[in-house]
This record gives sequence, structure tokens and C-alpha cells, in this order.
Amino acid sequence: MITFYNPHHALHQGQFEMYRGALVPCHEVPARADHVLAELQRRQLGDVLAPHPFAAEALQSIHAPRYLAFLETAWAQWVAVDPANAAHDALPSVWPTRSFRTDIEPDNFAARMGLYSFDAGTPLTSGTWVAARAGAECALSAAQHLVQGGRAAFALSRPPGHHAGADFFGGYCFLNNAALAAQHLRNSGVERVAVLDVDYHHGNGTQAIFYDRPDVFFASLHGDPRTEYPFFLGYADETGQGAGAGTNLNLPMARGTDYAQWSAALDVALAAITRFGAQALVVSLGVDTFAQDPISGFALQSEDYLRMGERIAKLGLPTALVFEGGYAVDAVGVNAVNVLQAFA
Repeated sequence: MITFYNPHHALHQGQFEMYRGALVPCHEVPARADHVLAELQRRQLGDVLAPHPFAAEALQSIHAPRYLAFLETAWAQWVAVDPANAAHDALPSVWPTRSFRTDIEPDNFAARMGLYSFDAGTPLTSGTWVAARAGAECALSAAQHLVQGGRAAFALSRPPGHHAGADFFGGYCFLNNAALAAQHLRNSGVERVAVLDVDYHHGNGTQAIFYDRPDVFFASLHGDPRTEYPFFLGYADETGQGAGAGTNLNLPMARGTDYAQWSAALDVALAAITRFGAQALVVSLGVDTFAQDPISGFALQSEDYLRMGERIAKLGLPTALVFEGGYAVDAVGVNAVNVLQAFA
């Protein structure tokens, strides 16, 4: 399997995030991708390449122009507020909600940052834009590999992406890599694309982007949003709207879910993707379903990821797998590459 690796991912390295009322060291760290790369190389699972460059229009196919402009210039804006800010990352602290206006971009930097975010756990750093842009190009390159006739490709992209919406960041995510890959497939002539999200946390950004679209099917297996982040999307009754009615499938599960229960939900998702008639697949490959993950609650074991990869491969679809979550850092390489090896 070919891998497109983000050579700039370590430029995004947050110092702290807000977690359970305290500033704590970030769970989303460069070592996550480093461990996956090392395991890929140890198993000699295929070529590891830098991503291809893509024009800004590729990002604009999913993300709002004013949001992209903010991300690209946010660090300079942050330092312009006070040169001392260069020593620490930017975290949002105020948000528009319910009846607040969002059509006007405020002059105040803290307000602008709140306009484009939804949590206080996603620090923006001096290298965030460069890392996120290169990560998006990994996903786009993986999709392009399928367009050119490849069976499968892996985007080893970091920071992750599935929580990012068209015009907001959060959940460690800035650009929605999986959505960008799916849209690139559509733009390249693939009529029906499915996105399968196996991360522990619901892919709220991906769902929101495609919720009223009939051409992209989104299926997500995740922790129950009544208790699990991101809380405000991911319920089973969210099935799409308008032209997209019936093209969204959420399969929330309780904490403690083991592989037997989880795989039954996977059966439901794979059957739905088959009924949809998908011609290509994008997998949001989070491995924070692992039993020892520090911020998640399922009970999958490392060998279960082999079975996961086998099951997804049986769909027989050209598939781009995009790296998402997984915060048991020492195990993330084995777990992610188990999926890839079994798929291949």
C-alpha cells in the first residue's frame, strides 16, 4: 500500500489544551504519526511518499474562503496582538452561540478565533497552517491515487481532520482531510462516494459538510454523544436532510463496547455503504477505540484492528484511508498499521 506522509506535521505541536477544567499537555502529539511511520517502515508495507501539491481551489471545495484566510494568517494576527504571544499557543476563549451573529468577522482577534472554533482543546501554533495544509495534500494525494487506478492509499496526515467543518476547527482538527479526499473523488468523476468513520469520536465536521448531499454517504461508529465528545452531533436519528435524506448513518455505542459489539455495528455500516452503491471509499481511520486510549472508552485490542482491515477490504472498493485519532501513543503505530496490513 502506498502512503502519503506529511513531512511538516511536527510543525504543529501544541503545548497545552483545556481538558476537564485544567490546562494539560496536549494528547495530540507528533509522536503519534512518528510511531505509525516507524511501524510502516518496519513491516515494509509499501512506498512512503511526500504528498503532491494542490492549488488553493482544492481546499475551497470544502472550506469557506474566509475561514481559510483566517487559518493562514492566524498566527501572525496572534503575535500582532502582543509580541510576547509568540512564546505560547493561541486557544479560543469566547464563542458565538444560538442568537449571536456569525456573518460579521470581528476586529478583535479573540472574537475571530471564537468565530472559527468550537472548543478550547485545540491550540493553534506557529506551524499549524503549514502542517494542516500539507496534511490535507496527503489526503488529496491518496484520493488522486485512486483516480489514477490505484486500489488503496494511506494518508498519514497530522493534525487530524474529521472534527473540522466547512468554517470551523476543533477536536484537534483544522482542515477536514477525509471530506477533501471524498470531494476530490467526486470532482474527478466518481459519482457515489462513501466515508466510513471508525474513530471513537463522531466525525461531526464530515457529517455537517455532506449532510444535505445525495452523492456522499457518511457512516460513523462512535461513542454515544450523550456522554462522549463532541456531544452535540452523532445521534442515531441524524440521517441526512433535503436531497441528502438517508445518506447519513450514525451508530453510537456505550463506553466499554468490545470488538464483538463494535463489529456488529461495522456490519450495519458496510451493508449500508453497499446499498448506497458507493464506487469509492474514504476511511477516517482513528484507532482511539483501543482499550488503553487515555481519552476514549471502547475496548478493542490490537489484534481487532487486523479483523477491521479485512472486513473493510471485502467491500472491494478503491479506498483512501486517512489517519485520524489514537492517543495511546506507544500502541498507535501497531494498531493503525494492523488495519493497513490486513486491508492490503
